[in-house]
Amino acid sequence: MAFGIDRRELVSWKEAVARGEIAFITHYWLDDRFPGCKTVTKVGCSDLPKLIEWGRKYGLHPEWIDRRKKALPHFDLFGERRDEILKEEGMDHLIW
Repeated sequence: MAFGIDRRELVSWKEAVARGEIAFITHYWLDDRFPGCKTVTKVGCSDLPKLIEWGRKYGLHPEWIDRRKKALPHFDLFGERRDEILKEEGMDHLIW
């Protein structure tokens, strides 16, 4: 379940992904498979080679890309590794 973002933020993220930008969005998220994780950051880009290359720099495997919505391929980042990546990307404001 996702919550904590408004429609404007979501639309802005989707538009950036569609333009082929590496785009970030963080929202509250609860999933019993990941106890202790209360937020997730989605890093998306419609340019798959670009997203794959971005992920490689952080040790993320292409098979981890969520492609259920073909127009919005993205990595789901959470936990300490997510925080490390966001800090390295200068996106500290998305850590909450």
